[in-house]
Amino acid sequence: MLDEVIKAVALAGEKILSVYDSDDFGVEHKEDDSPLTRADQLAHDVLVEHLEALGVGPVLSEEDADIPWETRQQWSQYWLVDPLDGTKEFIKRNGEFTVNVALVRDHEPVLGVVYAPVMKLWFYGEKGQGAYKRVGDGEAVAIRPSPVPGEGATWRVVGSRSHTSEDFEAFMAALDNAELVSMGSSLKLCMVAEGSADLYPRLIPTCEWDTAAAQAVVEAAGGLVLNWETREPLRYNTKDTLLNPYFVVCAERSEVWTEL
Repeated sequence: MLDEVIKAVALAGEKILSVYDSDDFGVEHKEDDSPLTRADQLAHDVLVEHLEALGVGPVLSEEDADIPWETRQQWSQYWLVDPLDGTKEFIKRNGEFTVNVALVRDHEPVLGVVYAPVMKLWFYGEKGQGAYKRVGDGEAVAIRPSPVPGEGATWRVVGSRSHTSEDFEAFMAALDNAELVSMGSSLKLCMVAEGSADLYPRLIPTCEWDTAAAQAVVEAAGGLVLNWETREPLRYNTKDTLLNPYFVVCAERSEVWTEL
């Protein structure tokens, strides 16, 4: 099934690039003032068609998220999709946007595909099967998080390219030997999964479709995506709202940052 998901994501990526390479993104704004482009909708349509055809569960997409809680709470397995994560990066044409598809089973993301079409960069993973990185048509390489930095070593901390907060700035100021690495979209989580960053504290709001696919990759690689307050794994479709709590992505729990 992972191969079929990758094919669907590749098709969505082609639709996105057809808009990316054009002169008209068709930019609109949602009620929360976040941007929406023609690429978002084209990718959504492709993914819904192909994922529904797999017959393993309904699809919840950012572009069609008005599904009542009374319906969602009956689901034990479903697809959670962000057709274009990082629309602001798309509009800036910096390439740091992704297609995200996760299979969520019993509130846990058990399969995830993250694809950055401009970079031709793939991350994917499945529970119990490991996580992998691939560039273009190259060979897939198994990935794992880096060991926790030793005493006095530099912590490579991922921050958002387009969003920050006072909480994040305070965290960075309090963490000794911290080096900021900026990135857009769900690629931030994947940097921890592959070991090119040590920590990603997300201290501003996100939605469940922003994180599920990359969380599946992180956990398949051996890392953790933890609720900032409880230090327990982030879980999905457990409440009426689709907003995530603050969270942190790491190789393992460490007193160095939990004390902050």
